[in-house]
Amino acid sequence: MVRVPGEMARAGVCRRGRAMLVALAGLLLGAVAASPASAQEAWPDRPIRMIVPFAPGGVTDSIGRLSAEWLGKALGQSVPVENRSGANGAIAAEAVARSAPDGYTLLTASASQMVMLPALMKLNFDPAKDFAPVSIVASNPMVLAVSTALKVSSLQDFVALAKAKGGKLNYSSAGIGSSTHLAMALLLQRAGIEMLHVPYRGGAPAVQALLAGEVDAYFGNPSDMLPHLEGGRIRVLAVAGTERISSLPDVPTVAEQGYPGFRAETWNGIAAPAGTPEAALQRMADALGKACGDAGFHAALERLGTTPVCSTREGFAEAMRRDAPLWREAVRISGASLE
Repeated sequence: MVRVPGEMARAGVCRRGRAMLVALAGLLLGAVAASPASAQEAWPDRPIRMIVPFAPGGVTDSIGRLSAEWLGKALGQSVPVENRSGANGAIAAEAVARSAPDGYTLLTASASQMVMLPALMKLNFDPAKDFAPVSIVASNPMVLAVSTALKVSSLQDFVALAKAKGGKLNYSSAGIGSSTHLAMALLLQRAGIEMLHVPYRGGAPAVQALLAGEVDAYFGNPSDMLPHLEGGRIRVLAVAGTERISSLPDVPTVAEQGYPGFRAETWNGIAAPAGTPEAALQRMADALGKACGDAGFHAALERLGTTPVCSTREGFAEAMRRDAPLWREAVRISGASLE
């Protein structure tokens, strides 16, 4: 059969059309297959927000800023810090939990939002379900400080005096349901003593009340006490961690002074909204995991009175599971509620 020129032209067009369709289909399939990997390789391609749930100046804020600076260098993108305080950190935590899970919004998480608040009030988020843990950067073993006017030099002396006073001694806290309130409630229960609770609007005024002699004791973060020890108005009697801390090496733990197993410590770390890509989570966790090996980063955490941790993602999740029952017990003992 002999084809005429017109038929030959139409046949050529058909062949070229089929070839173009096949090529286009191949390109589309290739793009679909490559897009997840490409997206992961591209992250991060813009700044990452770090939301801090408290006002500037405290331990959580300081750890958030240190972590943001470290992540910025490790990931090659700026990590601006945004302070969003209110409702004991619940406002910031809810905002991050509701953010797009794309790796561009992070929370400087603390034990307060992740394990204490659920025992104190009804929340619009579930810390265990709505967040993806990245790393616990540092822990904060709380310390018991007293006014030097009490003339006690050990936890045993303090307990004996409190029993002799029959509930007349008092203590300050950063507010009802705060870690400073709950930690003291745990100690009072374990020691079998009673004291009058005097809540203040934050840790700073609670410490000032102790310095001024308005209250007898305060159970707070080491960073609250360290700047005031040389003044001679307060004395730290005990550390509520599992071991002594480098900033107060001569101060024994509560456990060493007759209360084995006693622990009251908070922690700060980084968390992302649940559903954040695994690759992004792991890159951040890997970066923060190396931070505590850096002499400057490690020293900065110790200057805050905290213990460097730089945990894995699994370590963060385990800390939440471990500490939730402890603080639920403290809430029950204290009778605190934020409802």
